[in-house]
Amino acid sequence: MSLSKNSSFLVVLLLLDIYALVSRGEVNSTATDSADAMKQTASFSPAAVVVNSPVFKPGVDSVFSLNLRSSFPEDLETSEYCSELLQIFGLKYVAYVDCLVTAARPVQVCQKCFSSYGSLAETYVNISSDQMGPGNESCRDSLLRSDRLMLVYLLYSNMEDIWRKSQCYQCITKGFESLTNDTLYFMDKVNQTIACFKKYQQGNHTELCKDCKNTYRGLNELYSRMETNQTMCIDIEDEMNMTRRLWSKNFNCSFPREETVPVIAVSSFMLFLPIIFYLSSFLHSEQKKRKLIHPKRAKSYTSLMNIQTKLS
Repeated sequence: MSLSKNSSFLVVLLLLDIYALVSRGEVNSTATDSADAMKQTASFSPAAVVVNSPVFKPGVDSVFSLNLRSSFPEDLETSEYCSELLQIFGLKYVAYVDCLVTAARPVQVCQKCFSSYGSLAETYVNISSDQMGPGNESCRDSLLRSDRLMLVYLLYSNMEDIWRKSQCYQCITKGFESLTNDTLYFMDKVNQTIACFKKYQQGNHTELCKDCKNTYRGLNELYSRMETNQTMCIDIEDEMNMTRRLWSKNFNCSFPREETVPVIAVSSFMLFLPIIFYLSSFLHSEQKKRKLIHPKRAKSYTSLMNIQTKLS
């Protein structure tokens, strides 16, 4: 019995040793696979790709960097004054774009952003002009013409195009100091009209159409004059469109246009004018036919001819 017990104990120990050996082999295999995977991942890194490039062969002791720009000679680099001017341009550009986004709806890009655009335009003039800065240097060539893209010029051209399409120059005084008097007067008329709308919008809209008619008509006439005189911008156009939408769509108001009455009268007269002309011509010709009298000489000449015929 003791021999069988000892032999069974030895078998158990042998099985435990075999399990331990198998476990170690799996761990080593997993570690080896992980190391291989890391090597493969490292081989696909950008640095490894460039280092293994057949074109670029760095030195053995060199520290590789992904930065493409090395230090150029000082005569090719942008001067400190031009770099500061470029940073100022960037700040002014961001300020103007931020103002445009906040003033997109309702459109108030002229009355809210004219100051920031004027500051941006002034900075661009300093960059693009031939005026020399400190050290008798001009930044026009280095910032505007040094590359094919001409990014500074392109950025400013886009902002200038927005300003021109908005026609903000017709609502702003020269030098970007303030809004014009015509623009301020129009804004005041708009505020009066909107105040009249708010006074009656909760009640009967019939009263609104009646009591606000003169104010709204005056605003329309002012807008027509500004459109003829070319003294309006996108802000005025948008505010007039919204006011007209309130008047006609929201409040369902309308008023007869007085200038259509003479137009209709003149059109009717011109329509019947040919009929009147032909009718009068016809009556006049009939009257002349009735008054036509044969002369006596012609009658005597006819009788004389009859007598001669009989005698012959």
